[in-house]
Amino acid sequence: MDFDYSSEQEALRDSVRRFVEREYDWERRFSLLRSPAGVDPAHWATFAELGWLGAGLSEEDGGFGGGATENALIAEELGRGLVTEPFIAHVVATQILAAVESDAVAGLVMGETRIVPALQEANGRGDWKVIESEASESGTLSGTKTLVEGAAFADRFILSARSPKGVGLYLVDAQVPGVTLKPYRTVDNRRVADIDFHDTPALELAVGAVAEAAIDHGMDHGIVALCGEALGIMDAALWATRDYLKVRKQFGTAIGNFQALQHRMADMLIETEMVRSLLYRAQGAIASSDPAARAAAISAAKAAVSTAGPYVGGQAIQLHGGIGVTEELNISHYYRRLFVIARQFGDADLHMDRFAAAVDRNAIPA
Repeated sequence: MDFDYSSEQEALRDSVRRFVEREYDWERRFSLLRSPAGVDPAHWATFAELGWLGAGLSEEDGGFGGGATENALIAEELGRGLVTEPFIAHVVATQILAAVESDAVAGLVMGETRIVPALQEANGRGDWKVIESEASESGTLSGTKTLVEGAAFADRFILSARSPKGVGLYLVDAQVPGVTLKPYRTVDNRRVADIDFHDTPALELAVGAVAEAAIDHGMDHGIVALCGEALGIMDAALWATRDYLKVRKQFGTAIGNFQALQHRMADMLIETEMVRSLLYRAQGAIASSDPAARAAAISAAKAAVSTAGPYVGGQAIQLHGGIGVTEELNISHYYRRLFVIARQFGDADLHMDRFAAAVDRNAIPA
C-alpha cells in the first residue's frame, strides 16, 4: 500500500507549516493565551484565504475537492504549533451542513460566517448520542450544551435535540433571545462555553434517520481531524524530547546516551507510530459505505490517541525533569492539550465500546 501523500497534499501541509512558523511563534502564542479572546480573528481570515476551511470538502459539497485526509493534515500541522483556533469544530460543522445539503456551507468555507456545533451534553461525557435537549412542536429548543468551542465568535449554532419526530438537527442564531453563554477555559487554555437554551426559536435542518446520520458523519470527520492534531502534538513532543536528551548532560555525558532513557524514547516512538498507522486506517475507512467498518476504524484510532497521547506527553515531561512542567516550556502545553484530546468526543472507554459493538455487529476483522 502507498501511504505517500500527493503533491497537492504536501503543498497543503507546507502552507500550514509556514503559517505556524511565521504567525505562531512561542511568544505570539503566549500573548494570545493571555488575551481575553484566546485567538486572533485575523488568523481565521487567513485560514479562509488559503483555502483551508474548504480543503476537506468535495467540490459537490461546496469545497475544494478534498476530504478527511486534508483535514487531518491541516490539524496535524496546527497541532505541532498548538494553534488555538477552533479548526476541529469547523470540520464538524461543515461536514454536518454538507450532509444535510444546507446552503450555509458556502459562507463557512469563505470565512464569512461562523457556525459552531453544539452537540455535547454534560451527561454524555463526550458521547454525542446522549441527547437530553428538547425541541417543541412549535420549533423552539430547551436544554444545555457543554464544551462548545468557538462559541464566543459564533454567528449561529448547530444543535441536536429530541422532538416528537425523533432526533433532530437545528440551526440557532447566536443573538436570539433565550441563548445564554457561560464561557470558561479548559486546562489547555482553549476558550469554550456551556450554552443554555430556553424556548429558543430554531430552524430545523433534518430530523430522524437523516439527522442522526448527519451527526455521525460530522463527528466521524471531526474525530479523524482530532486524531491528526494529536499525532502532530505527539510527534513534536517526541522530537523535542530527543533534542533535549542530546544536549542535557549528567555525570559528564549527554543523558541521551543512557540506555534506560533510550528505551523510554523507543516506547514513545512506537506509540506515536501506532497512532499514525491507525489514523491512516481511519482516513481510508471514512469513505466506506459500511457504517460499522467506518465506526470501528475511527474509534480504534481515537481509543489509541486517548491512551497513547497522554503517555507520550507524560514521558516527555518525565524525561525533561522539573523544567518540563514549567509554563515557559512547550512540553507542558503539549501534555495539557493531549490530556484534553484524550477526553474530547469521548474517552478511550467509550470508543473501545463503540469499536467492540461495530466489530460484533458485522464480524469485522480487528
